[in-house]
Amino acid sequence: MKLWALFAIPLSLALTNASGRQTSDAPTAAATQSSTNQDSSAAPVTKQQAAEMRGDLMMARKDYHEAALAYQGLLELKPGNAQVLNKIGIAYEQLGEDTLAERFYKKALRANANSSFVLNNLGTIEYSRERFGKAIKYYKKAVAVGGDNLAAIYTNLGYAYCSVKLYPQAMESFSKALALDPDIFEPRGTTGSLLQHRSTADPGTLYFLVAKSYAKLGDAEHAARYLKLARDDGYKNFLAAEKDPDFARVIKDPQVQDVLHRRPPYEAGQDKPVTN
Repeated sequence: MKLWALFAIPLSLALTNASGRQTSDAPTAAATQSSTNQDSSAAPVTKQQAAEMRGDLMMARKDYHEAALAYQGLLELKPGNAQVLNKIGIAYEQLGEDTLAERFYKKALRANANSSFVLNNLGTIEYSRERFGKAIKYYKKAVAVGGDNLAAIYTNLGYAYCSVKLYPQAMESFSKALALDPDIFEPRGTTGSLLQHRSTADPGTLYFLVAKSYAKLGDAEHAARYLKLARDDGYKNFLAAEKDPDFARVIKDPQVQDVLHRRPPYEAGQDKPVTN
């Protein structure tokens, strides 16, 4: 399986429970258990439901090979089903098999051209290949379609814009993501999106933009955290936050001031205050 660093790119996986209702959550232990917590009077689990629950359980356990096999068995019972094809694609992408993942995502898109989940996931494939322009196109199409996973898509779009140095567009995307889900940049936001780690060529700048996005919301704690990450990752212009109007709501917060008045660890005397 591939190992990527620094940032989490949410992959979208639509679950279908026993009643066929779609949600935006990736398969987690809680999600798979919810479809099995039936009382003794409930109807017996069908072969299709059992196959899907097994695949979801394997995804929750990060046994992506077995998940792919389970979902492909389900595909024999539900041929051409976009959600199942999307799940197979995610399993293969988690295994680092991007070519296979793309093949199943495109099959899913042919089955449902208006799936924001699939469009988002095709964007992550292009992002991993550093074809950021194509990634942006997929993410923008996903945004246009809409759905419950918009916060994740806006986050991905922001990363892609940052990769091509379109920083105002990146800021706009991050702000929209945070408006929908204030915890989207945490290890697991409330959207329940499956996260896959990605690298970026300029992590310091990206962290600074995320700090600005939180600062605009008045969230000093997260603004300080990401400002510190920007500083420590080599973003030398972090002191610009002092005069940046986007930081106005949090600039006097002690946490933010502490970040601004300590030297980054890559400089000598890192524990001495920065003189302004």
